[in-house]
Amino acid sequence: MAGTKEIKTHIESVRETQKITNAMYLIASTKLRRARQELDNTRPYFEALRGEIKRIFRTVEDVESRYFYPVGDEAPLEGTYGCLVITADKGLAGSYNQNAIREAQQLLEQHPDTKLFVVGEYGRRYFAQRGIPIEHSFLYTAQNPTMARAREISALLLDGYSRGELKQIFVVYTDMEKNMRFQARSTRLLPFHRAYFTRGAGAREEAAVETPFEFLPDVRAVLNNMMPSYVSGFIYSALIDSFCCEQNARMAAMDSANQNAEGLLESLSLEYNRVRQAAITQEITEVSAGARAQRQRKDR
Repeated sequence: MAGTKEIKTHIESVRETQKITNAMYLIASTKLRRARQELDNTRPYFEALRGEIKRIFRTVEDVESRYFYPVGDEAPLEGTYGCLVITADKGLAGSYNQNAIREAQQLLEQHPDTKLFVVGEYGRRYFAQRGIPIEHSFLYTAQNPTMARAREISALLLDGYSRGELKQIFVVYTDMEKNMRFQARSTRLLPFHRAYFTRGAGAREEAAVETPFEFLPDVRAVLNNMMPSYVSGFIYSALIDSFCCEQNARMAAMDSANQNAEGLLESLSLEYNRVRQAAITQEITEVSAGARAQRQRKDR
């Protein structure tokens, strides 16, 4: 059985660890609040941009663009795919990283000819340790998602897509759902289905535009000029969503660690008091036995 000194040292160690987990919980909650505020500040612009793209398709139904499947053709494309995998730079976030990596592995199993573009040190180390080639790794983006870095990522992906090196582009990210729950998703970014803009999930059908629009130089050029900005916004939203989910997962992990520490401290305190009481009882017994021996010696 451990002595009082060992138990006391263990209690101090748990308390020091609890200070770290408390600090990480507070930091994660602050980052989560700030990231959600940044997303709320930029979301209206990209929602308006999506509305304008939707208006183009309501005006000219048969417009062609390299960013969309041809009209009436939605068959899977053959060739090399690109996959942007968004993970964290570190662990201690529950199953957040593992869920995203699992989604990426499923895509690799379905289509082995896939180039990986990885955000986050955790994902980079995971694929590197298993000998899975990475086309490009974006450093420090997971901990500081900004619009500038989203444009940098989208520019690289769009360059490969425009040159025909990437036939389809997927984004594996973690989406924040209702009730602060999150789920890893694999979403095809390019090419888009026209239905994605002509009608949304649960949205009502809108009437066709009666007043004609004039597009300069032409409708295809206008649409092709808008899509890179929309792709950047989509990637930025995925980065922010993933970052929020990471912080939420880390808060849950740290809260669980704090609760476990409280339970451990309680059991250690009980054990410490029990050992201390046993030691005091032993000392009292030894003193009493010594005093009794002294009295018996004097009586003789």
